[in-house]
Amino acid sequence: MCGCVSKSLSRVLALAFVALMPFAMAAQESPKPSMKAAPDDSASKWDIFGGYSYIAPHGTIVTPAGGQNLAVPYTAITGGGILSIARYFNRYVGVEGVGDVHLQNEAQNPWATPRDNMSGGSLGLIARYPTADITPFVHALVGADLVGGPHFQEDAWGAALTAGGGLDYHTPLFHHRLSIMLFQADYQYVHVDFGPNFDGGRANINAARLSAGIVIGLGGFVPPPPVTLACVASPTSIFPGDPVTVTATAGDLNPKLTPVYTWSGDGVTGSGTTATVATGSEAAGTYTVKAEVKEGPKPGQTADCSATYTVKAYEPPTISCSASPSTINPGDSSTVTSVGVSPQNRPLTYSYTASAGSINGSGTTAAFSSAGAPTGAAGITCNVTDDKGQTASANTSVTITAPYVKPIPHASALCSISFDKDERRPTRVDNEAKACLDQVTQALKSDSTATVVVVGESTGKEKDLKEGRGKHARPAEIAAQRAVNTKDYLVTEEQSGIDATRVTVKTGTTDGKTVEDYLVPAGATFETDVPGTTAVDETAVKPQARKPLGERHAHRKSGGQ
Repeated sequence: MCGCVSKSLSRVLALAFVALMPFAMAAQESPKPSMKAAPDDSASKWDIFGGYSYIAPHGTIVTPAGGQNLAVPYTAITGGGILSIARYFNRYVGVEGVGDVHLQNEAQNPWATPRDNMSGGSLGLIARYPTADITPFVHALVGADLVGGPHFQEDAWGAALTAGGGLDYHTPLFHHRLSIMLFQADYQYVHVDFGPNFDGGRANINAARLSAGIVIGLGGFVPPPPVTLACVASPTSIFPGDPVTVTATAGDLNPKLTPVYTWSGDGVTGSGTTATVATGSEAAGTYTVKAEVKEGPKPGQTADCSATYTVKAYEPPTISCSASPSTINPGDSSTVTSVGVSPQNRPLTYSYTASAGSINGSGTTAAFSSAGAPTGAAGITCNVTDDKGQTASANTSVTITAPYVKPIPHASALCSISFDKDERRPTRVDNEAKACLDQVTQALKSDSTATVVVVGESTGKEKDLKEGRGKHARPAEIAAQRAVNTKDYLVTEEQSGIDATRVTVKTGTTDGKTVEDYLVPAGATFETDVPGTTAVDETAVKPQARKPLGERHAHRKSGGQ
């Protein structure tokens, strides 16, 4: 019997596939407008579903056996086919007829297990919720099933109640025309009476049925789009008395019907798609114009819209101003110019104020005087008033510069001459000093008003040396001698033409065998810039001749020439 059952199941599935092929072809070749209809605004009138079905019955058949009741269980049928046709009254509710076939061979012990066969048909209501991508649904059905009986007894028909639901997925190309039923899950209750004989009995079966397959959608519920209406006011912002035009634009009108337009609002007159508004008596504020279009009494054949416009009060004036020149010396004057604008060309008057100094004028120009004003920025306010009392202000400024103060010059160090190489003649200006004295000469030539201060220094040991003997002994003025010798070398041996009066000699307090040279520009005070020096009495300290080392005329303890 296994072979017969398999062949019967194969025939059922083959017939279901052949029956669905024409519908699938028709859906694939459906006109483009249907395919392009918005998925969430379309739903098929007919849904034809075919596919695989699995059923798992649970229950018992109670049969008389020797005066005793025998419970015979059912087992699941893994192979089956299902076919359903649903006709929808609208997008959501319809009627459905379902037929299913579930066949399986008898068990090895036909006396203990009923023959597995649950096939039948049902009719009932179906409800769905179509969306762009998926459609969930539920249904409730009443029908009959042919159920296998125990012990070689023939199959018997019994009443069947079915309730369940499922989910369809709409393919992107065909939308609702060709869908995949991802699953359909049903509960079935079947009651069947096999008769009063030994092999008979009654069965109360609770079954779970799972199905999946292809859904073909035919027809559709694409209602005509409702009429739309949009209103635009031009211009949207006006002054009292300015004209306003409102235009209404209708969409999705039926070309076979004649639309009728009506208008409402303050001062609105019009028929057809445009209306005008008289605004001469309207105060400042926002106003609304309404329009309606109607092409029939049915829902969706009427639409309305509104547009707003604003009546503005007269706008206040605006002003800008500037000063020329914007920078002046103390006591000078500047001209202030104003540019006032009234959007409605109202008469204008001008006035001015200044934070310092004084300003005079009542027209578009005014004269600013800086007399008595401190240096810095003087703020100026320009005011304008129209004949409605509306005002505006603008600001500018004039900068009064401070008098120029020449910077105070200062003395600066030039270079230093060392006297630590010739121990026998510690005050002699040697040839290595020429580089420094050339720099001093160049500085004096570059600034004819400058002078040079030559500051001689000595060590603490040199300060203790004496000149002469006995009561004629006196301190050796080595620092002063170095300064005087440097000046003499600069004025005479450099042949620079430097006037001796431009060179001053001094001594300092630094411990060292050097002479420091400073450039003092005109106006600089050397004593302030370089404090702690002492002027040399050039009548007492005379320059020494620069003799070679072999020419010694005298010997002094001080290590003189």
